[in-house]
Amino acid sequence: MLRFLAFLTLTACGSVDYDDAPVGRLSGTVLVMWVGETEAGEGDGRFVYVPSATPLRFERTNPSATLKTIQPEMMYTDGGSIPALAQVFKGFSPWGYAPAYIVHDWLFVARKCVNDNSANPDQAAVAQMPFGESATVAAEVIKTLIDTNTVAPNDVAPQLIASAVAGPIAKSRWDARGACARDKVTPAHVDMIRRALPAPPGARSAQPPGKGPVAQIVQVIDFGAP
Repeated sequence: MLRFLAFLTLTACGSVDYDDAPVGRLSGTVLVMWVGETEAGEGDGRFVYVPSATPLRFERTNPSATLKTIQPEMMYTDGGSIPALAQVFKGFSPWGYAPAYIVHDWLFVARKCVNDNSANPDQAAVAQMPFGESATVAAEVIKTLIDTNTVAPNDVAPQLIASAVAGPIAKSRWDARGACARDKVTPAHVDMIRRALPAPPGARSAQPPGKGPVAQIVQVIDFGAP
């Protein structure tokens, strides 16, 4: 554990004061679906965040925020990129602060598309956000989760995670080019997700139950209506 903490501290290239992060407002539903094993054969598998009828939304109260409301679109996510050896410690589960990781991941997905001049209007809103603010957003969401009693308080994990996502590895991903198209959810996975979700009331399913590949729902968290 001490080696892990030292690694997180040494790799931080920005300063994120978790204690000063303001509490925001979370609403909507976190729906994460497993669509297969990872391409590299590492990790727990490949997951997709799926916006539902009540999509995840984070409203910021930070007066210096360049983006006041963040609402992720469908995207691949691995939750928190926590080393396997550290996951046994409280607060370091890759899904323990899932909303924070999904909001943070979305900022990176959008930024990569901005870098490639391929951003849609929602993604383009991230263009004015500096890298350091992306780590501040992660801190704000984690603090909101704790403030609303969605997760238990933790004296160590939030600050270390906020510092880690301000590190050089995250910065290199923030500046990456050529990744926008590569990171888009494939049509095959979109179809798997469509088959797994129930059809709206009154609609006819395009795929009979039990036919074809089906994605698996692995986590649902409902924060209520906006």
